[in-house]
Amino acid sequence: MNSIAWGCVSATCIISGTLIGLKIGSALPKDHITADSKDTLKIASGMIATLVALVLGLLVASAKNSFDMVNAGSVASGSKIIYLDQMLSRYGPDAKPVREQLRKSLEALIARMWPEENNGMSGTQALGNGSGLDRLQDLLDGLTPATEAQRQILAQARQVGGELQLSRWLAIEQSQTTLPTTFLVVLLCWLTMLFICIGLFAPRNITVCIALLFCGISFSTAIFLIAELSRPLDGLMKISSAPMREVLVHLGK
Repeated sequence: MNSIAWGCVSATCIISGTLIGLKIGSALPKDHITADSKDTLKIASGMIATLVALVLGLLVASAKNSFDMVNAGSVASGSKIIYLDQMLSRYGPDAKPVREQLRKSLEALIARMWPEENNGMSGTQALGNGSGLDRLQDLLDGLTPATEAQRQILAQARQVGGELQLSRWLAIEQSQTTLPTTFLVVLLCWLTMLFICIGLFAPRNITVCIALLFCGISFSTAIFLIAELSRPLDGLMKISSAPMREVLVHLGK
């Protein structure tokens, strides 16, 4: 289930819980609507709200950390690509085909991961298609150094090329770490119970209804953000293409 679906499901659960609470509250006998009952319900609601807030905070922090890790990996890969291009420039004219392949590979990757029009391919699939980088490694292996300096440069270039491959697969694996469905279902149950408790003794007027609606939207938006941040290579909030596009500016210089 994608992030938008999770947001809609959470909003539905919260609104349904509020309506159930309002319905039950209007049908309660008068002897149940006492100050002691309200105080007890406030305590119960406070305990559930504390639990929900704690879990939501941990989930947001965890999802943001995963997003930042993949984004930092993208920036690090961009710097390695520039460094690799500069090393190949020092190698000499024989490395020109390798530099051209490096640029073509990066252009193809950007076009697949951040297309101007929807190409039906997810960012994870685009990154997994590493034929360009594989071709780059083959070209590096095909170079024959004539001097000791070229030999050292080629060894470093092969090492950086291997690190780029490793970074690519690391980003793919990190993007596969999704939130457990059971965990989110339990969280939605807590939210539904919380808003049932709130709706039981809530005044029946438009101001309260609007306030509860805003609260429900806020909670469902938080769940949407958690689901969205846990997919750093896909979705509406995927990692930025700016670092890789900046790399293109420096390649070949």
